[in-house]
Amino acid sequence: MKNPTYSYIKKSIRENLKEKLVDWRKSRAVEKIDKPTDIGRARNLGYKDKKGFVVVRVRIMRGGRKRPRPKKGRRSKRMTVRKTLKMNYRWVAEQRASKKFSNLEVLNSYNIAKDGINYFFEVIMIDKNRPEIKNDKVMNWICSGKNNKRVFRGLTSAGKKSRGLRNKSRELKIRPGIRARGRKGK
Repeated sequence: MKNPTYSYIKKSIRENLKEKLVDWRKSRAVEKIDKPTDIGRARNLGYKDKKGFVVVRVRIMRGGRKRPRPKKGRRSKRMTVRKTLKMNYRWVAEQRASKKFSNLEVLNSYNIAKDGINYFFEVIMIDKNRPEIKNDKVMNWICSGKNNKRVFRGLTSAGKKSRGLRNKSRELKIRPGIRARGRKGK
């Protein structure tokens, strides 16, 4: 029997997602899971099956992160329905996972599914206090102090993409940073 190719594995993941989505909708918004759903994608992003690595599934509502309109009286400033954030959904998912598991550090994340209401992401997190991580020559960079709470400073891949730091262009007025531009936004 031949070894299954990567495309075959991706197809089997997609077929099983419909049944899994039913359970994922009923589960908590931020939930720790045993192993990644897409093991190939997780390994490409740095996941290893060893102590100190944790995978978290995060559910985020779609639709611009709207707030419900208040039913009681408010001044007009507080009656806004749409809350526009200058962050992509993956970055928001990483931040929510980091708030839930405050002793872990976010390494990377990837999207796994979406339905009519939610996006589902898996966030790879690392416990930097474990000796297995401290002794790993490839991953011990995350143990240094300058990588504390890196997700909230926009230092993860999703954060850098949302900040416009992937590539330079004259049209994207975001370099060297939003604050350097007088906080005029993107």
